[in-house]
Amino acid sequence: MAEALKETNYHFPGQKKMYRGKVRDVYHIGEKHLAMVASDRISAFDHVLPKGIPFKGQVLNQLAARFLDATRDIVPNWMVAVPDPNVTVGLKCDPIKVEMVIRGYLSGHAWREYRTGKRLICGVDMPEGMRESDRFPSPIITPATKADEGHDEDISREDILGKGIIEESIYLKLEEYTRALFQRGTEIAAAQGLILVDTKYEFGIAPDDTITLIDEIHTPDSSRYFYAEGYEERQERGEDQKQLSKEFVRQWLISNGFQGLEGQSMPVMPDDFVKVVSDRYIELFEKITGDRFIKADTDRIQTRVESNIASWIQDNLT
Repeated sequence: MAEALKETNYHFPGQKKMYRGKVRDVYHIGEKHLAMVASDRISAFDHVLPKGIPFKGQVLNQLAARFLDATRDIVPNWMVAVPDPNVTVGLKCDPIKVEMVIRGYLSGHAWREYRTGKRLICGVDMPEGMRESDRFPSPIITPATKADEGHDEDISREDILGKGIIEESIYLKLEEYTRALFQRGTEIAAAQGLILVDTKYEFGIAPDDTITLIDEIHTPDSSRYFYAEGYEERQERGEDQKQLSKEFVRQWLISNGFQGLEGQSMPVMPDDFVKVVSDRYIELFEKITGDRFIKADTDRIQTRVESNIASWIQDNLT
């Protein structure tokens, strides 16, 4: 099996600090730039699983770069360069502490809430009589607070504004950007025979005070996709939709007794399931881009990533 990039611990010229998230290792370079390494770690229910998934980081990084390029006309974004298959270098922004989640279909977290009898999520009404994977009459925005640690929490627009988390003018702009980005992502997915089911966007304030799209977009870690072919037939028969997302990993964890709750033990994926997960990520890349995925050389992957970041810093910041 190919080598997985589990974590990094580099020291670059001009490095101010390093932060390790659930999936990404973020290096602050100088006053203006971040080098974000997409590792092969995988998380679910806000917990990082023990094993890495080969090529997952490359898939996330390269998909995010494509979508950031494809939406730059809608909203400015943080990306400056992609010096390595697993790395994006971008502008340092002050993160806005709200994730903008948008849902076109009743699936995932929204479905889990719905089937318990809830019809209100983040202050938004969900119609009666819906089935899992049904399309909403129009996409709904269900924000979440962006926690530094632990679980993100659902929050309504009214609470965001009432608590002064974001100024109303900024929040309304985030909603506008979110709907436009989702529409663009929906169109790109449809051209490849996919349905963009739901996704999330993160924003920050750039040094020039511009609202800026940050982090990844439209990747299998941040989004859910269904196959368009057969969608209606599967809904009519009450069958599960064929999808490309992390949901199958969550379902595997649930079937093995783990949902991130207190007292539960994290199961360890067997190697054959790790390969299945890796193949699923590659499948989504190829399906949504229409291009063949070119696996980067994972021999000495740590050295490769470090060298490519260092070269970019040398060529651009010194």
